[in-house]
Amino acid sequence: MARHPVNLKVIPRAEAASRAPSSAPRDSTRQIVEAVTSAIVERRLMPGTKLSEQKLADIFGVSRTLVRQALNQLSRDRLVTLERARGAFVARPSIEEAHEVFDVRQMLEATMVRRLGACITPAQVAELRAHLDAEQQAVARADVSGRTQLLADFHIVLARMLGNRVLEQLLSDLLARSALVSLMYQSNHSAACSLAEHVAIVDALAQGDGESASRLACEHLAQVEKNLRTDPRSPDLTQILRPTA
Repeated sequence: MARHPVNLKVIPRAEAASRAPSSAPRDSTRQIVEAVTSAIVERRLMPGTKLSEQKLADIFGVSRTLVRQALNQLSRDRLVTLERARGAFVARPSIEEAHEVFDVRQMLEATMVRRLGACITPAQVAELRAHLDAEQQAVARADVSGRTQLLADFHIVLARMLGNRVLEQLLSDLLARSALVSLMYQSNHSAACSLAEHVAIVDALAQGDGESASRLACEHLAQVEKNLRTDPRSPDLTQILRPTA
């Protein structure tokens, strides 16, 4: 298979051939969806990037029909925009959508964290502490892709601990859309700030204080949203173009 410059995971042809005929198309479609979603969450695919059907077919070693199925699913998830006669593009969320995504996340995660505070186990606290250690290490070594994935996964780990798969999937979808929002509007919220806020949430959970953990989760999301550059004002050309001394 030819080398490719994009940051999407390739399905080896040998692996694809070894799959059962009945599951291969579904598995290939899911693999494309997961690869594109991961690339968005890890900020390797930018809003507005064109997703060529033929290029994706070459990358994954599948037919354009399967690629089209994957793109349709990504479109339903609001991660891809399909334009007639132009093709597929990574979505470019509007300012209104950006605020709506964070509004939904606050409602969802506030309840999620409050409920977790009432039933969290010492083993789960230890798992969260280990996740925070991994976040800290990624932040310290400036591993942008790694820390971005870990910071997003923190929220998925919380959902998983409640044992609700629907909640976990819903939050995964919202996190992917949040990643697009942060890319589109150049979030100024640093990884170090997110890490510190995650630590505070886990500290409250460890004490069984679901109310405080819920409040901290809301404050965390509000701070991330606040740091989005969603101001629609036109740029000040005087400041931009004024000659420097």
